Amino acid sequence: MGFPGLYKLLLELEKNGHLHRISQQVDPHLEMAEMQRRAYQAGAPALLFENLKGSAFPAVSNLYGTEERCAFLFRGTYDQVKRAVALKADPPGFLKQAIPGLFRQPMSWLKMPFTALNSLPKRISPGKAPVLANETQIDKLPAVVSWPDDGGPFITLPQVYSEDPNQPGVMHSNLGMYRVQLSGNQYAQNEEVGLHYQIHRGLGIHHSAANERGEPLKVSIFVGGHPAHAFAAVMPLPEGLPELLFAGMLAGQRFRYTTVDGYVISADADFCITGTIEGQTTKAEGPFGDHLGYYSLAHPFPVLRVHRVFHRNNAIWPFTVVGRPPQEDTSFGAMIHRLTEPMVPVSLPGVKALHAVDAAGVHPLLLAVGSERYVPFSDRRPQELLTQANAILGFNQCSLAKYLFIAAGNDKPAPDINNIEAFLSHMLERVDWRRDLHFQTATTIDTLDYSGTGLNQGSKLVIAVAGPVQRQLAKALKEPAGLPDGYSEARLVCAGILAVKGPAFSDYSVEDMSHFCRDMDGRVPNGIALIVVVNDSEFTARDLNNFLWTTFTRSNPSHDVHGVGTSTQFKHWGCSGPLVIDARLKPHHAPPLIEDPEITRKVHERRLLPVEM
Repeated sequence: MGFPGLYKLLLELEKNGHLHRISQQVDPHLEMAEMQRRAYQAGAPALLFENLKGSAFPAVSNLYGTEERCAFLFRGTYDQVKRAVALKADPPGFLKQAIPGLFRQPMSWLKMPFTALNSLPKRISPGKAPVLANETQIDKLPAVVSWPDDGGPFITLPQVYSEDPNQPGVMHSNLGMYRVQLSGNQYAQNEEVGLHYQIHRGLGIHHSAANERGEPLKVSIFVGGHPAHAFAAVMPLPEGLPELLFAGMLAGQRFRYTTVDGYVISADADFCITGTIEGQTTKAEGPFGDHLGYYSLAHPFPVLRVHRVFHRNNAIWPFTVVGRPPQEDTSFGAMIHRLTEPMVPVSLPGVKALHAVDAAGVHPLLLAVGSERYVPFSDRRPQELLTQANAILGFNQCSLAKYLFIAAGNDKPAPDINNIEAFLSHMLERVDWRRDLHFQTATTIDTLDYSGTGLNQGSKLVIAVAGPVQRQLAKALKEPAGLPDGYSEARLVCAGILAVKGPAFSDYSVEDMSHFCRDMDGRVPNGIALIVVVNDSEFTARDLNNFLWTTFTRSNPSHDVHGVGTSTQFKHWGCSGPLVIDARLKPHHAPPLIEDPEITRKVHERRLLPVEM
């Protein structure tokens, strides 16, 4: 049987208190996004917008808004998928768990071998595919615009399907969540949409292969269907495990597909857009308010020439809003972390755990726990950790990390990777800034990170620590530190970290932090290991999330990391005093996301949400 679509799923959510209907007409231009942001922050139910201005289709948001709702959506399948990932990661270790599990929950463990087999994608005839019931045009779809300066409406929960032209077939396909701009800029209405993919993405590999063959790349964009399908599009899967197989496993039902005009169609999606990317044709895509909390600006990206647009009966348009974390996509990150945890030590020998920090925008800051075993009979210092750090930076999407903090798990007490403040304290207590800083300059960073020297261009910094405690971190600032002229309002963020308000940044050619670092020598309070120079120290020190977001989204290691008492030994740079990170906003940075105050006022006054903030 096919999946009944979002319509019946939402009825089930409603019966269990997970859905709130909004029958009054709402505007997809900014108003719906403002409501979604408020609903997520309040832990509200999913929102079903039944009456959209400019579109006959209803829309739903906040489907994944709470851990409780995610557990409800994937009840009965999540544990099986987790076991399947664990089995692929470590078969002997899995069997050690499975044997006692057979006695406690025999049926749950006995059906494990059939999980993958029963999840294989299933081809059906076009006549049995609900999504092919109707056709429409791009301008009839909900035109959801999330932020005031967005370039147009975007699909924010797309499942973009492509195949390798050199090895076609669903078992070698890619299903990714790449944003899709429906209109605006120079796109021909109903004929073209913008297709943005970041560096290190499967769609880009398929596009490159098609270009080499001199042929267009056929692409299908699915919207809706089982919530597991959207989750599969963001899941970083182990080598050899296709997204469609994972989608079937998590949905508890095989991913059904068909073909029309040579395009692969998700039979149970609510909507499907088909089209081709042709050669190197690009048009400006964006701006778009993105998950780092800033706009990604307009840049040339591939154009999808629209072929056809299908939708099922009772189709519902799912959407989300991305912005400064946490947002709804934080739920994706938490689920991914739990599912992929068993793969880490297998894929990265010696590495015990990884944590991409959501509050810092995910890719800007990666925490890791490794093993330091190279020379156990001598003074402990980072050695094996550096080998592991290089492996991490070459592993899947971890290659986009800008700052990597890696600590030895065999230090006592062991670092707690899930307690970010405690982990930072563990690092700062042990770090030797003269030895433990390792830069990669003139390299690639996340496409959405504008702290670097250009699109996809920037630097990385590995900070590796192992060994005994070297300093006691200050946990209180008894009196304001003496600061150089132009700098003020020193505030303690947390143990060992000081935020200082600096003058507005102008240009790297005239800005020089050396005077600040030189003047701070001898003025730094005892127990301060890290100083961040910011535009607003009160905001930065207000809570840990503010510090993480400000520091790691607004700095490029090669340009913005400085130190008190610096020296260079045979090209290795370090400092004897505190490390200094210049995390001020800079002219080349993208602007941060700010809500339209008029829309905020309007949403507040209409009071259509189940909870008001």
